[in-house]
Amino acid sequence: MTSNHNSNTHAMILAAGKGTRLRPRTDKTPKPLVKVAGKALIDYSFDLLRKAGIQEVVVNKHHLGDQIEDHVHAKQGFNIRVSDEAAKLLETGGGVHKALPILGALPFFVLNSDVIVLDHGSNSLRKMQDIWDSEKMDALLLLHPMETAVGYEGQGDFFMEDTGQITRRVPGQSAPYMFTGVQLLTPALFDGVKGGIFSLNVLYDKAAAAGRLFGLHHDGKWLHVGTEEALVVATEKINGT
Repeated sequence: MTSNHNSNTHAMILAAGKGTRLRPRTDKTPKPLVKVAGKALIDYSFDLLRKAGIQEVVVNKHHLGDQIEDHVHAKQGFNIRVSDEAAKLLETGGGVHKALPILGALPFFVLNSDVIVLDHGSNSLRKMQDIWDSEKMDALLLLHPMETAVGYEGQGDFFMEDTGQITRRVPGQSAPYMFTGVQLLTPALFDGVKGGIFSLNVLYDKAAAAGRLFGLHHDGKWLHVGTEEALVVATEKINGT
């Protein structure tokens, strides 16, 4: 049974990274607040959430976390809570696990703050809500075609079948899709997980092994901002130059 638009009301934005490849810029400005085409990186994630009508948002913080907290609490139209990882950076999986009590009992979105997802047409999060099926899915990942990704240097992440099920590429292979950093997860995926420092990749593999890892093709632009060069390119792409 698929969910409706009102079922997935919570989201988490991962904003605890150090942004080491953007130093010295990130010595004084946390990466999520670095501006691309005049807008803080993290605000592109908030744009996606706003268009999907999602107001309950958790944001984690670590490097220069006070700046992130000040920025997000100034956002209008959201109920934002901050998960503090100042003492220990927990990686993606550990960060989400720590925030589970805030995220609630229903499937929730997780977005990476260091990428830009621009949709063509319908909002991607609403599309993900539309196809979510708790009876067969534990994780739904938004995937972008590798050949049109901007700032991506890998060999792809996943293969996708007509059913929407996805499998990870093995070393030595190239895959047609890369993960955008936008996902819809069920809290049940974390059952039996003790927390601590771990990557969400562990849970993707768990879902894939059970045949419960799915993907959705992203229509639009995807831009990664990991270096100064990528920052310039992303700004040009967004500005249409």
